[in-house]
Amino acid sequence: MTRSARSRLRRRRDRRGRGVRGPLFPATLPAARSRSERFDAIVLDALEPIDKRWHAELDRLDVAVDDVPEVTDCDPTTVTWGSDVVEAGNVPLARLVPAGVDGAGLPTRARIVLYRRPLETRVQDDVELSDLVHEVLVEQVANYLGVDPDAIDGPPEAG
Repeated sequence: MTRSARSRLRRRRDRRGRGVRGPLFPATLPAARSRSERFDAIVLDALEPIDKRWHAELDRLDVAVDDVPEVTDCDPTTVTWGSDVVEAGNVPLARLVPAGVDGAGLPTRARIVLYRRPLETRVQDDVELSDLVHEVLVEQVANYLGVDPDAIDGPPEAG
């Protein structure tokens, strides 16, 4: 390869002076994870103590994360959410989808769906986000089980 061909190839790889392409951090560092991966980890951490205490009751419940809620109404000012939705200022933060039957006639499991972007915009840092996600999960699990939210997050009952 001639020198001019090498220099052309080098210029093509770094055309706009952005430097080397590729990961900035090793995959083992927390900074290498995407925002959605960090949010998923926060959800799992918030769910762990709830699941430890209520594991038997929650064995038929799934927890999922969506970026934003789906709005089918054309006018967002007239959208009303049901009692299965935790909202803040008419923006849903989470939703409890009851068990049912899908379009193909197959049974579906109950599911709590947390909406990542609305939750993230309401907090300043990851500590506040963890607290908010925990609060929303407690409220949705209480709604699913039909109990008071204090029973979900409170001290274990003596039995």
